[in-house]
Amino acid sequence: MAQARRLELRLLDAEEKELVEASRHPQLADCPDTELTALQRNLRNRRDRARDIASRQRREMRGKVAPSGARPAADNAGSREKFAALSAALQRVNAEVARRKRLSARAELRDNAEKALSLRRAAKRPVRPTSRRAKKGMRSVPNERGPDLVNPMEVGRVSQFVKDGQARRDNRS
Repeated sequence: MAQARRLELRLLDAEEKELVEASRHPQLADCPDTELTALQRNLRNRRDRARDIASRQRREMRGKVAPSGARPAADNAGSREKFAALSAALQRVNAEVARRKRLSARAELRDNAEKALSLRRAAKRPVRPTSRRAKKGMRSVPNERGPDLVNPMEVGRVSQFVKDGQARRDNRS
């Protein structure tokens, strides 16, 4: 669920605001990989903390646990919204990490293919026996069948005959 930035800024403290703003796109695309993993780790820690606080407040409201502060929690809506804002920021960072991983895998695959092609081109060709041709000490053996083994019209006639026969069998029932 998308939240307005103004609402997010009201919910978060100064350090969390910096983390959430760094997870938005112009800054996110320019962020190096090392900073991106640090941002991901920090956001995950903050999100988990907000989730735990919201859960504890919910348990306090239900009377399942003793209040941790001077007064028992009356509402945990702010903590839930903070958790949602940090979760959305973490999702953006995770998507960017996954995107970069896909791109690096694609680049690595391309590099491996180029390397294989260069190795193949550089490799010595294997010596294979040639077909029967007249060489020193051999007689030329003429091909008695000629260049065309089968008349192309005959191939078309036979395949059409088979199609027609199959159609007749299919229409029988």
